[in-house]
Amino acid sequence: MRDKPCLTSADLAKAMAACKAEADKNKWTVSIAIVDDGGYLLSFERMDGAAAITAEVAIGKARTSAMTRRPSKFFEDRVKERPAFANFPAGVLIQGAVPIMAKGDCVGAIGVSGVASHEDEQVAQAGVKAIG
Repeated sequence: MRDKPCLTSADLAKAMAACKAEADKNKWTVSIAIVDDGGYLLSFERMDGAAAITAEVAIGKARTSAMTRRPSKFFEDRVKERPAFANFPAGVLIQGAVPIMAKGDCVGAIGVSGVASHEDEQVAQAGVKAIG
């Protein structure tokens, strides 16, 4: 049997703090979701002023990224080539989430919603970098 790394509560706190700092630095109000490798929610924050829909979208983006081990933008681009991907069951196929990799394994993902998709991804990347 092999050992697989996993996210700890300390990792979640560091990643969330880094995401919030990146959003604050840019004066963005977003929702931030951190999920495990199965797409299950571990940590969530909807910043003051973030629209209600951003909560659901952030979680869906994170779930997509964790379950596929790819940035959610990969599937946004694939839908353009193959519209059938729009029915993909993994979640929300919009840029703004990135997987969290450790020792070659996906241990989770961070999804963000509330600003332009590339800015959402910038916030998520800050969280991944903080624990990488």
